[in-house]
Amino acid sequence: MDIPFQNHECEYGGGEAERIKEQRLQEYAAKKAKKPALIAKSSILLDVKPWDDETDMAKLEECVRSVKVDGLLWGASKLVPVGYGIKKLQINCVVEDDKVGTDLLEEEITKFEDYVQSVDVAAFNKI
Repeated sequence: MDIPFQNHECEYGGGEAERIKEQRLQEYAAKKAKKPALIAKSSILLDVKPWDDETDMAKLEECVRSVKVDGLLWGASKLVPVGYGIKKLQINCVVEDDKVGTDLLEEEITKFEDYVQSVDVAAFNKI
């Protein structure tokens, strides 16, 4: 029993069909290459805790904002009461996921050991 081929030019010298297919693949690749790649970003809210109530919070914030990394953008901040007169710095930042991680941020901020006791990630949201 013979099965008729619908697209028999591909079987018998379908050079034209191959050429068209190749051309369309090239056009698709060129179109895809022009599109800008999406950059994965995240919004991170950090809690930066000082040693005690005598810590200069303005200086602490200045130190935190002095951390400069490609793909990091500092945002709004505020002081939040913890207790016993101690306030923590709550600061927001936007990071490019491929370039900056929470470990890197925590490591860089805790280097200011005269001001910073600890750093915690309060919130982490993909953008």
